[in-house]
Amino acid sequence: MTNSIRFDHAINKLYNAFHNKTLNPDDCKACAVGNILDNSDRWKHLTDKHGSIQLNYVGMVHQNLGRKFNGYSPIELLTIEHTFLKGCQYYTTKENRLYKPTLINDSILFEGLCEVVKILCQLEGIENVMDCSVLFNFEKPVLQLQFQE
Repeated sequence: MTNSIRFDHAINKLYNAFHNKTLNPDDCKACAVGNILDNSDRWKHLTDKHGSIQLNYVGMVHQNLGRKFNGYSPIELLTIEHTFLKGCQYYTTKENRLYKPTLINDSILFEGLCEVVKILCQLEGIENVMDCSVLFNFEKPVLQLQFQE
């Protein structure tokens, strides 16, 4: 099975960013979407709040015109970024403020990256390529007790 070009490019860019230590959820050019969009911040104009999945007027215009950014629609980009931040333990308060964790290390970035890969796979309609649970599925042997007479 072959993956789409947008998927392959996104995965390669995120892989390189993670291993080159250039993946940063606090930098709109170095976050998940920033890396997917070639370290550009043009996506931040699609919403009024960082981490939101709510398109603003500009975002709605691009969405309604069917515009794509490296193959992804505006709502897909916001969904990817929202997922990344949530996976990196960012959270939104009742007042709709975004708070970040006190410590962001490689482990937290990896969790965020795993969530992004999961959402990218969902957008493509494919199985999660990071899901290793299939490797651990096995049939349990049926134990048969034998009695001696």
